[in-house]
Amino acid sequence: MVFASPKQILLDHLELKRDMAAADFGCGSGEWAVALARILEHGKVWGIDLLEEPLSAARSRARVAGLENLEFIRADAEKEIPRLKPESLDLVLMTNLLFQIDDKAAIFAEAKKVLKSKGKVLVIDWQEKTKLGPEKKVSPEEVKETAQKTGFELINEFKTGNFHYGLIFAKP
Repeated sequence: MVFASPKQILLDHLELKRDMAAADFGCGSGEWAVALARILEHGKVWGIDLLEEPLSAARSRARVAGLENLEFIRADAEKEIPRLKPESLDLVLMTNLLFQIDDKAAIFAEAKKVLKSKGKVLVIDWQEKTKLGPEKKVSPEEVKETAQKTGFELINEFKTGNFHYGLIFAKP
C-alpha cells in the first residue's frame, strides 16, 4: 500500500517559495500543515479546523517540530475565517476534506476570497474505487465542476499514491 507523502506532493506539484503565505483548510492533526510550514520556512502557514481535538494534536506536532511560522485557528472553512485577510494567501490546501463538506462551493468561495491573484488550491482526496477511506467519496469531476463554477481554473491533475487523486486550481 502506498500512501501519499505530503512533503513529496508539495515539492513535486507546486512551485513553492520559502516566503509564501498559505492555509490548510481542514488541517486535522496537522500533517500537511507541518510539512508545508517546514518548506515555507520564511513564510506563514495557518491550519484551520472546526474541531478542537485535532487542532490540539496539530499544535503539539508543530511545537515538537519547533515551527514558529505555523498558527492554528478553530473555524469553519465553509464560512469566513477570522484572521485571514482577503487576497493575502498564495496557497490553500484542501486535503482529505471535500468528502466531508456539504457546501463545496462555499469552501471554494472562501479560498477564492483569501487567495491572491494567481493563488493556487491543492485538492487531495480519496479515489472513488478504493475500498479504504470514507464510505462517501467525492469524484474529481465533481470537484473540478465546483471549482470552475466558483471561478478557478484547473492547472494540473495527478494520481497520488494508490488511494488518492490530486487537483491543482488557480485563481485567475
